Amino acid sequence: MRATAVPARVGRFAMRFSSTPRGARLARRLTGNRLETWDIPYDSTAHDDIVLIVAELAANAVRHGRVPGRDFRLTLTVVGPSVRVEVSDARSEREPVTSAPSGHCDSGRGLLMVAALSARWGWGPRDDGPGKTVWAEYQLPHCV
Repeated sequence: MRATAVPARVGRFAMRFSSTPRGARLARRLTGNRLETWDIPYDSTAHDDIVLIVAELAANAVRHGRVPGRDFRLTLTVVGPSVRVEVSDARSEREPVTSAPSGHCDSGRGLLMVAALSARWGWGPRDDGPGKTVWAEYQLPHCV
C-alpha cells in the first residue's frame, strides 16, 4: 500500500477587520474563500473546522477584545499539512478563559471548541502593538 502524499501547500493571508459583528462575518467568509484557493475545498471537514475556528476567534476578538476605533487582524498561514490561524485584538488586559464554564452559562464554550478542533492553540502578546494574539494550528488530513 502506497502512502498518500500531502499536497505541497504554502500560503499566507492577512487582513484587518472592523471590530464589529460584520467584521467577524467578513473574516469568516474570506477564510472560506482563501481555503478554497489553497485546495481545501468547501464542504470538506477540514474547511468547515478551520472556518469554525476563525469564526470563534473573530467573535471573541469583537466581543472581548474590542477597543473603539481599533480593528482586529486575522492571519492564516498554510505550510504543507498545517494551517495556523491567528487573531489579534487590541486588549491585552483580558486574557482568554481556558476553563469550562460553570452553571447554565450560554457563553464560554468557544475556546473549548477551538481546543477540540485544533492540534494545539494558545495566546500571547500581540507583536505589532498593544493587545494579544490568540492562535490555533489545524492539522490537515492526508486526503484533503
